[in-house]
Amino acid sequence: MSEKSGIDPKLLEILVCPLTKQTLRYDRLAQELVSEAAGLAFPIRDGVPIMLVDEARRLNTD
Repeated sequence: MSEKSGIDPKLLEILVCPLTKQTLRYDRLAQELVSEAAGLAFPIRDGVPIMLVDEARRLNTD
């Protein structure tokens, strides 16, 4: 795992949104995996993506 990225790049290749099954965008500054399709951002804690809808943050639709 890269110290700068905070998450294993190979893991990013296989993870998908649990709701839409579409790819996720990694937001390095916010330490989140973003699902544009679902309008959710999943947190990454200590390098581990938390892929639970209940833990996700809703994206602003503005």
